[in-house]
Amino acid sequence: MLVIESWVINDDSPVPVSSGLVPEALRSRIDSGQLETWLTSSSGRSLAFVTNTERAMVMLLEEEGDSGEHAVDPGAEGSSDGFVLSNGQDDEYPDEDTVPIREAFRLVKQIVSTGSWPADARWVGDR
Repeated sequence: MLVIESWVINDDSPVPVSSGLVPEALRSRIDSGQLETWLTSSSGRSLAFVTNTERAMVMLLEEEGDSGEHAVDPGAEGSSDGFVLSNGQDDEYPDEDTVPIREAFRLVKQIVSTGSWPADARWVGDR
């Protein structure tokens, strides 16, 4: 029997968020100025989503202290700033280490739905 893990948005309700509603929840948080979102799965994994509203850093970590893996956009040039963390830190990332916001929503939706990156996703391990 396959058991799919459930995911919750860390500082929202303890009720699991469905994969179908996670993009809407992320958009709502962005609209309210929350550019950093952490989700935690029932198996203890973490999913980070940090955006500047145009691009996003999407990271998947297996456990606390894990360096994880993150989505990439090979061939993207330049860098973007405005990735504001909940502690007020304003980060800048190379565009190749972030993805366009629509792609980020798709990646997060897939991970929440299946626990894995989409087959066509580009990502690198940071371990």
